[in-house]
Amino acid sequence: MPANPRITDWQGRHVWIVGASSGIGLATAEALARAGAVVAVSARHAAPLQDFAQRFPGALALPVDVTSLDQLQAAAARLQTDWPSLDLVMYCAGHYKAQNAAQYSLAEMLKHQDINVTGALRLLDVVLPRLIAQGSGHLSLVASVAGWRGAPNALAYGPTKAALISLAQCLWFDLAPRGIGTSVISPGFVETPLTAQNEFKMPALITPDVAAREILAGWRRGTFEMHFPRRFSLTLKLLDLIGMASDQLYFKLVQRVTGAGT
Repeated sequence: MPANPRITDWQGRHVWIVGASSGIGLATAEALARAGAVVAVSARHAAPLQDFAQRFPGALALPVDVTSLDQLQAAAARLQTDWPSLDLVMYCAGHYKAQNAAQYSLAEMLKHQDINVTGALRLLDVVLPRLIAQGSGHLSLVASVAGWRGAPNALAYGPTKAALISLAQCLWFDLAPRGIGTSVISPGFVETPLTAQNEFKMPALITPDVAAREILAGWRRGTFEMHFPRRFSLTLKLLDLIGMASDQLYFKLVQRVTGAGT
């Protein structure tokens, strides 16, 4: 039995993607629009959103900064007026910069928290009442495999993604009895403006279009946690199991593979 109601037909469904100016968010918005969904795209940068709306008739470009509750409220009010329902909301906004204790930056730590976690909480504030009132819909949070276990140079990013995973798990218990789906998306390395900062070779790197196909397949199956590419994410799942059995062994294995902490 799937964890969520399966979404097999997107024709006429109304979807709001926050964090859709590039990368996974934009690729998923495009895939949904091609499948027949009516899509609203939000992000700070207006130009890519307007381009999306011009390419897909009926789409809405709603520029927002996720650090502003007022802007999210205004966008939600627009969708309340224009759309008969809200069938899926996806939070894909994110910030990433490698961080470690030797170059600790409080400003960076707080920026990660404000965008990656608190931004999601602000979005929940403006969409949960509508989803609960209509007794249907689906809520997806984009986390990362970096949220499964601590890793080198992930001091700022990893904890925020772990928070989203826990948040999604808690939401599932509250929303599933109300007929509302909840899912968490944990990608590995995807070619995006964020990962372009990395100076190391990223294993099993995939394109945003491949990620979007994985996400739509997960919604179709009713999956709670989507992780991909599986040739990489399953290895990390194994490491997570090792870590649950022995933190010491986990630390040694990661040190051996990455050279960190030696």
